[in-house]
Amino acid sequence: MSRDPLLQPFDLKHLRLKNRLMTTSHEPAYTEDGMPKARYRAYHAARAKGGVALTMTAGSASVSRDSPPAFGNVLAWKDEVVPWLADLADACHEHGAAVMIQLTHLGRRTRWDRGDWLPSVSPGHAREPAHRASPKLIEDWDIDRIVRDWADAAARMQAAGLDGIEIESYGHLMDSFWSPRLNGLEDGYNGDLDARMRFTREVLAAVRDRVGKDFVVGIRYTADETAPGGITEDEGLEISRRLAASGQVDFLNVIRGRIDTDPDLVDVIPVQGMPSAPHLDFAGRVRAATGLPVFHAARIPDVATARHAVATGQLDMVGMTRAHLAEPEIVARIMEGREDQIRPCVGATYCLDRIYQGGEALCIHNAATGRELTMPHTIPAAVAARRVVVVGAGPGGLEAARVAAARGHEVTLFEAAARPGGQIRLTARSARRREMLGIVDWRMARLEAAGVAFRFGTWAEAGDVTALEPDVVIVATGGYPDTSVVAGAELAVSAWDILSGDVAPGSEVLIYDEAGDHAGLQAAEAIAAAGGAVEIMTPDRTIAPEVIGMNLTPYMRSLQKAGAVFTVAQRPRAVRRDGNRLAVAIDSDYGPLGLERVFDQVVVNAGTLPIAELYFDLKPDSRNLGRVDHAALIAGRAQALAPNPAGRFDLYRIGDAVAARNTHAAIYDALRLLKDI
Repeated sequence: MSRDPLLQPFDLKHLRLKNRLMTTSHEPAYTEDGMPKARYRAYHAARAKGGVALTMTAGSASVSRDSPPAFGNVLAWKDEVVPWLADLADACHEHGAAVMIQLTHLGRRTRWDRGDWLPSVSPGHAREPAHRASPKLIEDWDIDRIVRDWADAAARMQAAGLDGIEIESYGHLMDSFWSPRLNGLEDGYNGDLDARMRFTREVLAAVRDRVGKDFVVGIRYTADETAPGGITEDEGLEISRRLAASGQVDFLNVIRGRIDTDPDLVDVIPVQGMPSAPHLDFAGRVRAATGLPVFHAARIPDVATARHAVATGQLDMVGMTRAHLAEPEIVARIMEGREDQIRPCVGATYCLDRIYQGGEALCIHNAATGRELTMPHTIPAAVAARRVVVVGAGPGGLEAARVAAARGHEVTLFEAAARPGGQIRLTARSARRREMLGIVDWRMARLEAAGVAFRFGTWAEAGDVTALEPDVVIVATGGYPDTSVVAGAELAVSAWDILSGDVAPGSEVLIYDEAGDHAGLQAAEAIAAAGGAVEIMTPDRTIAPEVIGMNLTPYMRSLQKAGAVFTVAQRPRAVRRDGNRLAVAIDSDYGPLGLERVFDQVVVNAGTLPIAELYFDLKPDSRNLGRVDHAALIAGRAQALAPNPAGRFDLYRIGDAVAARNTHAAIYDALRLLKDI
């Protein structure tokens, strides 16, 4: 047997977990009508096949009708969930993985205008900031029915053949009873800690009465809210000891912090640029204080950190949830001695930000995650090798080359710059986002191992491409900044100019952010760091709508500290010279303003326009004339269009060479085109 701490089995009650890695409960929002159907099952089965010991489904499954989904939650209050979960459990058990589910009542962390339009409930009236719910003060009959609902849901999970359940107690209903800052009741459910834990005891007792003493039951909870008037560390440790002493709980899954607001959430689930495993030592203290098995997840992105957590006795099971979105085969790679081939989680948290905006979880650089029914994690070999030329070594071009090489094709990659990466190179110039280079480095390692021919520092023209007599040409040339959205744009500079260092930051700067993505905020940070006064103006009603909450938090923290000004619902119409400064005419989409203000520098971030000349030069000589069969593309089938049979090659363009989108879009373009070539 291996001596690797991560590969040691762990006995949880009667349940043997084959190693120490797990995915903690999370909701990828792949449900259909609240049910975990084929897509949901395929997602978890892929991680089970990759070797994870325990996959924890749902984050979280709702036990009551007045706990409507906030982000695609599984509806555990419905009997029809049982066969779907049974199918999921069977699919994961086939690969030797245990399956559990997290059960919750969302309390105030939902909205009243979803589901059945029932009021949210909580032991206090405090409004939940993230979902803006003002809850009803919970009554005795609410408590009675919710306790029954929890027990009924647990019985359904047992009937589905799951290996256990986890009760959720952070940011939802249960810990609102625990927290002095949230509990406003005046009866036996508030007061000292014993009273505030009464609801928990009732839920646990009801659950045990339904599932018996042998079924695995754990709890995921906050043991320190890090909030004035909230659960303190000392009180959290006492809660932990009481849970352990109850005899009702088989494991503790501990977090630290609260999730009321985006900044709070980021401190619980850190994003890139923040320290790894910030709460690991705290989880270790809970383990030492209770003697119960302890699970934990909070930015444990790499195998070395996970191994340390187990080797030092701080954790029994390590949650690597975002890491498994990026790489479902972490355990398999460890067992095969190929840790260096693990696709890294770069901490972009594109996955979670999408969920909290009502989308589905997608990994920024593994386009197969969540698409297991149509996209492969392991690229199949082609029947016959072909000659593939890729132009552009940004994320889309690198992915196209990787997939083509994995298929067994002969690949040549052109790149005008001296190094690969495209726009990611600009992104990574911000120290906080340097981890994004993992997207580039991982692919370059795969390409070098596959023997791909590189031609860096080469601006490829049509003749350079056709001279190689390709069978397939992929144009991934990206885009260039569009500053034309403002009259007098020749007087402005782009966000790229600032990020690249080609233009020095001014002292009094207006950033016009029409794209609403990272580049505008990164440019603002660079200007503020250089001592400039910066104002970010957007025609939208919110700042940087493409960045979303968790990723927005670090920007807001740094820019607010630097005194940045944020102006919404205003649009610069024109820029003109005013002596040695720039006068900017400003209006609004809501009506004319007729304002004029003066700055030293105007920076425009309005997305990109395609660099597509090469594509159009090659198009007449291609078999498909650049056409894409959208129906085949969406269904995951091979392209077969050939309106020009005399053509010499198949031609496709991807990523920003088509239209301004994002890193994930470029990588997905590449995967779904090249996987069948």
